[in-house]
Parts: sequence; C-alpha cells; structure tokens
Amino acid sequence: MLWAIDVGNTQTVVGIYSDGKWLAHWRLNTESETTEDELAAKLKVLCELKGVPFRADALIVASVVPSFNLSWKYFATKWLSVEAQFLTSGAQVGIPVLYDPSHAVGADRIANTLAGLAAGNPPLIVVDFGTATTIDVISARSEYLGGIILPGLAVSLSSLTSKTAKLPQIELQAPESVIGRTTITALQSGIVLGHAGAIDALVARTQNELGQKAWVIATGGLGGTFLGLCACIQEYHPNLTLDGLRIAFDKISRNQNGN
Repeated sequence: MLWAIDVGNTQTVVGIYSDGKWLAHWRLNTESETTEDELAAKLKVLCELKGVPFRADALIVASVVPSFNLSWKYFATKWLSVEAQFLTSGAQVGIPVLYDPSHAVGADRIANTLAGLAAGNPPLIVVDFGTATTIDVISARSEYLGGIILPGLAVSLSSLTSKTAKLPQIELQAPESVIGRTTITALQSGIVLGHAGAIDALVARTQNELGQKAWVIATGGLGGTFLGLCACIQEYHPNLTLDGLRIAFDKISRNQNGN
C-alpha cells in the first residue's frame, strides 16, 4: 500500500494506491505549521470514512513547500512506520532536465512528466491547473525542456477582487456567452475564458517552437473545466501527479536496489 503526497502551495493531495488502483485520495489545505500528529488525526479519520486501512508499505512526497517536509517525514515514521521518500529531481528517475538550473523544476512537474510519458508518446505538453497554471514541455527524446508559469485562476480572481471595491467573488466556471450581461458573467468571461484563450495561445506558440505536434494533457483541480474550453487539450488526467509519484517510487526503489 503506497501513500503518495503532492504538497502544493495552496492544497496538498494525498492518495493511497494498492492492487493496481487508487483506493482513495483527498485534498487538504497546505498549512506548513501542521504537525505530524495533526496530520495523523485528519488522515486516520478520512481513512475510516473511506474504509481504507490506516497503514502503509511506503510513502513518497513531491513538495514545493520545504517547510512542510519534516512534518510528513515524521508522520511517516511515527504513524505509518515507514521512511518517507522524497522526489526532488529528474536525475532520481532518469528524466534529463534541460531547465536552468535543473533543481528549480518543482517535484510535481517531474511527477507530471513521468506520468505523461506513461500515458502517451512524446513530445508532450502537460497543463497543470493549480495555484499557478504550469505548462511543461517534454521533447520527443523524453527530455524535460522547460515550460511556462502563469497565475492560476483563483490567484488572478483574488488579486482582482481584493483591489476593487465593487467586484464580487465568483464561481470559476465558463459563462454561457463571451459578452457578459452581468458583472458576474463579465468576470467569468474574462477570468475563465481569458485563461482558456491564454492556454491555447501559449500551447500553439510552444508547438511552433517544437516544430512538431505534441500531445496535450491537462491535470489539476480545475483541469476538467478546461477540457471543453481549450481547443488544445486532448486528455484530462485528474490523478496525473499522483500517478507520476507512483512511477517515481518504483524507479527510485529499483535504483536503490541496484536494478
């Protein structure tokens, strides 16, 4: 039974994998001051509600919040009696990283690369809708070439409404028409459809730079919303990062065992 932990800036996704399938996965607020005991209190209850045993054979973490790493390390040893494994670089899992510097690529993006390569033949483009929307580019030779980072939808909306007196918070969904007839639909058009247009434009420019068509996969909490809004997106994999962590664990384990 493998626990996969994807620690993002806003949310942390916890998945439990066994016998060829994900038994459960949950989203928690990322609060770096949370202790290992507080993590156990939350996750034990969630396991009970889902009917999943609160135990593990292994645990792997991809984290972009270093201050939270110790809590997960101690949680693994104290409550699950396993040693936490951390995905930190492409070199760990045989992914050549051409980014400069290579260690600046987030572990979640390495995990997405691994899962993307398992899902389809390169070249690939992975669009991850999170706190930031990231676009990762994998070459035909399975190299991580680099990518694009732009503010996520929630960040964009929060920034806009916090600096304006009359603009309301809205539900992040596409309006029925581009021309907004109310303030809410006008905001939805600008934020949601505008984001979709930006993704399409950036992916088109990326395809031109590659000089060949790349398969485009979306993931992240809002990725499903954009499957019908972005013309460029061909697949949506909600558990792409967790799948990448599962693959990463297998690769790291084999390397440690000399296989």
